[in-house]
Amino acid sequence: MKPAPTDTDAWNAHLAEGNARQARKRVSADVILRDHAGRVLTVNPTYKEGWDLPGGMAESNEPPDAAAVRELREELGLEISVHRLLVVDWVAPHGPWDDQLAFIFDAGILQSDLAACLRPRDDELSEAVFLPTPEVADRLRPRQRNRFAAAVRALSDGRARYLHNGIAA
Repeated sequence: MKPAPTDTDAWNAHLAEGNARQARKRVSADVILRDHAGRVLTVNPTYKEGWDLPGGMAESNEPPDAAAVRELREELGLEISVHRLLVVDWVAPHGPWDDQLAFIFDAGILQSDLAACLRPRDDELSEAVFLPTPEVADRLRPRQRNRFAAAVRALSDGRARYLHNGIAA
């Protein structure tokens, strides 16, 4: 029998039991951050092959938009604001990983003085550069490339995209 929410200890134990049985999803949150020339910030992680959009994995109980803001603060020393959602991509299990929800948010345009002196602030990134959209796409892995292309379309037409493994659902 389900306890009453007024019985705090029993209710919390009931919720913990439910949490233990529910599936957990990994969540990543990246941003598209542009300079005044319209180029897109692209980063080179040290812990995996290939380039990426800035952002990273959400921590436990952290909203995706807050994860993106935190990751840019930690890795690049930037205080950004998330303007709107561009893409949600459900990523199927692959390698040793369970499935994942990958978000991309619009972070707007970075002030010129900040863009000019942007450098990685921790050992997770070796480079951070602003590149034209086609060059960004060339540097990303295929699934990320599709996700990025959908985000660029969403920036253009104002309609967020929902994808399955980088493909429109």
